[in-house]
Amino acid sequence: MPISEALLPEFDQEMANTRKTLERVPDDKLGWKPHEKSGTMLWLAGHVANIPTWTVITINQDVLDIGGPFQMPDPKSRKDLLEMFDKGVAEGRAALAGAGDAHLMKPWTLKKGAETILSLPRVACLRSFVMNHMIHHRAQLGMYLRLNNLPVPAIYGPSADEGSF
Repeated sequence: MPISEALLPEFDQEMANTRKTLERVPDDKLGWKPHEKSGTMLWLAGHVANIPTWTVITINQDVLDIGGPFQMPDPKSRKDLLEMFDKGVAEGRAALAGAGDAHLMKPWTLKKGAETILSLPRVACLRSFVMNHMIHHRAQLGMYLRLNNLPVPAIYGPSADEGSF
């Protein structure tokens, strides 16, 4: 089985679960944050919604240098978050589906100027830097929802708000 075919079911499942979480982000709580050192709900949800775009970057570029000017997306509402997320998921899925095994085994590097932050085979970056990273921040977003007494979706099993998947 090609690597992309093995990854696509996981990609689809994690993106669907992430979308369920983003759908719960209320427009009236976008400025909320749990601690002075934490980002706002909008910042965190925006980060989560943007991560699928990294799939295309990981597949189509050999290096990403975050040391230069970088423009973060600037969503203003849940609608904006979901549109950004859906676009990134569609483009990321297409890129992943079209990537061959040899290409996915080639190294991908994240740099900050002259400093190499990480360099791994693309397939490892897709699992860790894209999907696992998104899962980590999705869980944080779930806690933001819980701390605001908002329903947390069932992801890998029931949540306190949803008795089933």
